[in-house]
Amino acid sequence: MTNSKRRKGLAAASALLGGVLVLSACSGGGDDASGGGDTSQAKVDEAAAKKTSEAQIKITPKDGTDNASINNSAAVTVSKGSLTEVTMKTADGAAVEGQISADKTSWKPSGPLKRSTTYKITVTAKDAKGLEAHENGSFTTVSPDNSFLGYFTPEDGSTVGVGMPVSINFDKAITNKADVQKAVTVNSTSGQEVVCHWFNDKRMDCRPQDYWKEGSTVTLKMALDGVEGAEGVYGVQQKTVTFKIGRNQVSYVDAKTKQMRVTQDGKVVKTIPISAGSPENKTYEGVMVMSEMFKETRMNGATVGFTDDDGKGEYDIKDVPHAIRLSTSGTFIHGNYWGAKSIFGSVNTSHGCVGLSDTKGANDKGTAGYWFFNNSIVGDVVVVQNTGDKTIAPDNGLNGWNLGWEQWKAGSAV
Repeated sequence: MTNSKRRKGLAAASALLGGVLVLSACSGGGDDASGGGDTSQAKVDEAAAKKTSEAQIKITPKDGTDNASINNSAAVTVSKGSLTEVTMKTADGAAVEGQISADKTSWKPSGPLKRSTTYKITVTAKDAKGLEAHENGSFTTVSPDNSFLGYFTPEDGSTVGVGMPVSINFDKAITNKADVQKAVTVNSTSGQEVVCHWFNDKRMDCRPQDYWKEGSTVTLKMALDGVEGAEGVYGVQQKTVTFKIGRNQVSYVDAKTKQMRVTQDGKVVKTIPISAGSPENKTYEGVMVMSEMFKETRMNGATVGFTDDDGKGEYDIKDVPHAIRLSTSGTFIHGNYWGAKSIFGSVNTSHGCVGLSDTKGANDKGTAGYWFFNNSIVGDVVVVQNTGDKTIAPDNGLNGWNLGWEQWKAGSAV
């Protein structure tokens, strides 16, 4: 056979075989001797299915989600199989710690995620036959512009006085007050009913009708994650805080007698001479709660509007001893070393604070200022009387006790 004839024969055979292959791969098949039924698409699919893992992986949030929660969004679960590997990274490659559950059916991050961050998750799982399944997902957490935080007091684990409310200040204006309030619960082991009151669109305080019961434990739960506080603005906090109520200490300042009676459980434990605000600068009246305590602090009159003609403060004392804040506007009960000892119990001379006899340096244990400071805690109550001034505003400090119970409840959004 010549080369030319050989090439033609091979070409013909190739065309014939090609036709057979096309028919056997694409036709529905039959009972012919070619065996097409055994190599049909259905058989091919069936064979492929036998090599596919039965494990079903689910990644939340859904791939491509933005404004995802930083607390509860990220999670991986698997059915009909077990997780073998889960990796989660930020867009720039930083790894996120997490743990597969003991039964190997779920995974979650070890802690809260960062706001305004894109995360990528890669998952591998195996079914009972050892066949692997894979899944990938990506999402972006809520941005600071689209989320809000609540800054609360008192601190977790602290011991406070009987007047201490739970006070939450939000960093964004809240318009859906009812939804936010429902997500915040405050309970006490004393069984006292606790009601929350909105002073404005950024501040909510919670307290019982009467002072907390001494020795009780109060629990604050903030389940704000995902709660829409305003249009397009969501909470990101999931937090539980507990604090304990100490002994019941309430002090009564009488500007007329210029004495302060310190009571514990209703009994007077000490009487201290004081000097309240002068007739020109009267001290607010009303119930006040200690919110901050400083062994020494600076007090400059310019910060609260007391200035000389040159614009400088009428006073600027850089080491005021034993200062306890009673209001946001600058009312303190504090030690006084610069005034004559004779003024205490005799004359009101201050710019609105309540002064106690003290010594420069705040280390003289024999002074009234030292004693009172070291026998007080944040949350203790000071009731100021007979000054001739108006009652302090309930939102000027932690002083919501100046509202009656019905007034307080009227400020609830629930």
